[in-house]
Amino acid sequence: MQNNVLILDFGSQYTQLIARRVRELNIYCEIHPYNKPPDTLSEFKAVILSGSPFSVRGEDAPHPDLSAIRGSKPLLGVCYGAQYLAHFGGGKVAPSNNREYGRANLSFIKRDQKFFEHIDAGSQVWMSHSDTIKELPTGAELLASTNDVENAAYKISGEDTYGIQFHPEVYHSTDGKQLLHNFLIEIAKITPDWTPDSFVDSTVADLKKKIGNDKVVLGLSGGVDSTVAAILLHKAIGENLHCIFVNNGLLRKNEFSSVLDQYKGMGLNVKGVDASARFLDELAGESDPEGKRKIIGKVFIDVFDDESHQIEDAKWLAQGTIYPDVIESVSVNGGPSATIKSHHNVGGLPDFMKLKVVEPLKMLFKDEVRRVGASMGIDPELLGRHPFPGPGLAIRILGDITSEKVSILQEVDAIFINGLKDSGLYNKVWQAGAILLPVQSVGVMGDERTYEKCVALRAVESTDGMTADWVNLPYEFLQKTSNEIINKVKGVNRVVYDISSKPPATIEWE
Repeated sequence: MQNNVLILDFGSQYTQLIARRVRELNIYCEIHPYNKPPDTLSEFKAVILSGSPFSVRGEDAPHPDLSAIRGSKPLLGVCYGAQYLAHFGGGKVAPSNNREYGRANLSFIKRDQKFFEHIDAGSQVWMSHSDTIKELPTGAELLASTNDVENAAYKISGEDTYGIQFHPEVYHSTDGKQLLHNFLIEIAKITPDWTPDSFVDSTVADLKKKIGNDKVVLGLSGGVDSTVAAILLHKAIGENLHCIFVNNGLLRKNEFSSVLDQYKGMGLNVKGVDASARFLDELAGESDPEGKRKIIGKVFIDVFDDESHQIEDAKWLAQGTIYPDVIESVSVNGGPSATIKSHHNVGGLPDFMKLKVVEPLKMLFKDEVRRVGASMGIDPELLGRHPFPGPGLAIRILGDITSEKVSILQEVDAIFINGLKDSGLYNKVWQAGAILLPVQSVGVMGDERTYEKCVALRAVESTDGMTADWVNLPYEFLQKTSNEIINKVKGVNRVVYDISSKPPATIEWE
């Protein structure tokens, strides 16, 4: 592909947002740490420099070599990127008299520039900086100002090099998408031809070429990512894709049989493995959340390894790794962004599994995975499923795990989730589930005293799971759901609703 955009990451919390906004323009882009750029720049038609928590005046400031970019490719510096171009280009960057964070408005725009085409003075932008550009770099002309920031945007004469002090990628910059359109499409002349259909066509062709007639093993989870990865691979290699769907005994009620039937109905070559007894035996007596996770991870690998060895001449392991996993793992391995997590899908293959790894979704964001799935005709109900934790109900049962507790929670969860669907609330919630608490409380049923378990219901709204807020479900719905749970699930006599947001709480309780 020749219509690519390179985003050099200097550690900004907004770098992924830049990529998402570019992708929304149907333009393909990649994020690379400023200190680990691609080996070749030939496939990139434009470059964007991200913001950063660093100051360009600091000794530890990121200092990339832009000699192969400046003047030869359209270049846009955002916040730190703009200050970097100014500081090392004959201008002056100094501490701002007033640290400017949040909303601001462009009070001046130079009208004869494509860069601000269809954007008017007064347009709201989002600022987040403590330094400011006091003097523009050599050969620069001023393009825009706010009331507090004179040098809010500039262009280097004779080059398609631009600097902006604000963040066009965030929602609060109302014309940010238009500005990126102007830079990438009108100035850099990039054709916006990266669509779900084009991704499917190019990815299937690449998979055919890469895998050939080899056999591939894929562990299906019932989730969106592994399902879309499976369909892409099935389009490329057909029956040479061998899917394994493991029942760890911690899935939702009837999920193993229903999802397995759904996969078979999609034409996938899939084997269902009921290892629930093996998982529950290993978990017996373990109540520590991290301990439960480690046990489940180890047993899954053992089961998956046993099954994959039954597939003769398997050469590849397919995984549903998506782009945020890759970006976060790059940070772990030395990039400038703050470490978020090391991901089990990235470099987490046990040494004894001698398989090559193929990850067809590793350059897609979650919403893009869903759009690709929709373009291939995958059932919207499957694509719209709420996220479900890898350890399953094990981390929604506080304390030790028993088959009785799993059965109780499956019944409660089914009533809650089916109720959301029946009430038209399911698609308004990002994730929902029930938690079995390690407490019992006194209740009264009929004329008898009960001493039974308490469950908590949880429903949150979010975009990426990094932050989340509780959903204000209607009282009538909660009342009906509580009554149904207590009346139908033996062993439960109390229901509570979790109204904690993330942060300070987390979505899951363990």
